[in-house]
Parts: sequence; structure tokens; C-alpha cells
Amino acid sequence: MKFIGAHVSVEQGVSNAPVNAHLIGAKAFALFTRNPSRWTSKPISAKEAEAFKENCIKYGYTSDVILPHDSFLINLGSPDAEKLEKSRTAFLDELRRCDQLGLTMLNFHPGSHLREIETDKCLDLIAESMNKALDQTSGVKAVIENTAGQGSNLGFTFEQIAHIIDKIEDKTRVGVCIDTCHAYAAGYDMVSEEAYNSTWKAFGDIIGFQYLSGMHLNDTLKALGSKVDRHAPIATGNLGEEFWRLLMRDSRMDNIPLILETPDEKIWAEEIARLYEMTAD
Repeated sequence: MKFIGAHVSVEQGVSNAPVNAHLIGAKAFALFTRNPSRWTSKPISAKEAEAFKENCIKYGYTSDVILPHDSFLINLGSPDAEKLEKSRTAFLDELRRCDQLGLTMLNFHPGSHLREIETDKCLDLIAESMNKALDQTSGVKAVIENTAGQGSNLGFTFEQIAHIIDKIEDKTRVGVCIDTCHAYAAGYDMVSEEAYNSTWKAFGDIIGFQYLSGMHLNDTLKALGSKVDRHAPIATGNLGEEFWRLLMRDSRMDNIPLILETPDEKIWAEEIARLYEMTAD
């Protein structure tokens, strides 16, 4: 079964996220548990955490279909010692917030070398940062999101993600989220059935489907291999209609959160309904 949703607003508190997801017909959702543009945020109150859990129960959302996203400032592979320490502290806080809300996954962008250290050294730093945070927490899986490779961002190849996973001490605490826009921008063609099958075979061979914990569903405005991250509404960009039909019929993507991050939230309900129609076509 497909669990399709969107990254919903937490305006007026995280407890509103399940409500907002329900209003657009989502069977899954993503959220920020803190301000994504600040290093620190006020704690989640016990009352707010309880209200979040109650609303999840009310609207039928279990932790395996909720994919919270961490702060945009965090760089677990930063070559700057001060920024690395701030990133590690913030990442640990993100994991603990998820635990407080009864969530079992935290989605994050792996990190950037800022053209100051070698790629492999940065990947090793990311894994080290993850291990430190995972050692101090329990129950929450760190879910690595693939990137478009824009700037100095890492995690845009399956090999780079596999490199990180290989160095994680507790493999049960790590997963992967594939963003469809990022994958295409990074050079993974999925437009034709042949290309689609080839890309997912590579994913299975290099990373392994046992790590696929969620997806971000975004079409893309930019060309294959452009390394430019520009989201587009479903079936309006370069991925095209056939890709979405293939994805919606692919049982390997069952029972994980499939999250829209398309640019027009006013049509999320329509996009969710359209994707569900494709599962039955």
C-alpha cells in the first residue's frame, strides 16, 4: 500500500501537523520539529508533544509514515570545527525531539565539504557525526536524503551514501530517503521504463532496498545531470507522466512515507489524489 502525503505546516505548533495532513487527504506527512533556519529553538512542551501524539492517533498516522526533516543549517561533515560542533549539537537535539514526539525517523541532508576537505574525508566526518548522535539516543533512525549535488553538497551518488552507511556502527539506525528531483538532477535517469529499472537496480546493488525508508516526490525543472535542485509539480517537469505511473505501481515503494515537496501547496490535495489514481491505473 502506498502512503502518500506532503511536508505540512507546523504553524501554531507541531500538534497541528497531523491535522494539516488530514485536511489534504494525506496518508503520510513530513514536518519540521523546530525552526529550520535557526541553530536553537525552544523546547517542545510536554503538553504540545501529547497533543501531537493524540492527533496522530485521531487521524490514523503511525510513526512509520511520518518523516520529520532536520534544520537546513546542519552540516555533519563541516570542515570548520566550530560549525561541526554546532551541527552535531543541533542534530542530537533533532533526534531527541523526534523521540519526544514518539517518532522513529529523522530525515537529513548528509553534509558539504565546502571545497575545503576531500570528499572521502567529509563522508567519514558525516558518519562519525551520525555515530556520535546515535550513541546518545535510541529508537530513532537517521534517514540520509540524496542530494542534487549542487555546490559542494555530498550524497548525490549512491556510492557516497553507501560509503556513509558502511561506517555506521548500528545499521538498524540508518535509512535512506530518495528525492526524485535530486536523483534526476544528479544524473539518475528514470524517465523511460528501461532507465527507471536501471536506476533502481543500481540503488539495490549499491545501497540496498532494506535501507529505503522514505521518498520525496518532486518533479524537476532542470535537465538530467544539471546538479541544480528545482522542484516542480507532479508530471509538469522533466520526469514526466510515465515515471510517476511506474513509481506508483512499484511495490518496492509500499509501506514507506512518500512525501510531496512540490512548490504549490495549494494543489497538494489534488496531487495526492492524482498519484493515488495512478496506483490503480
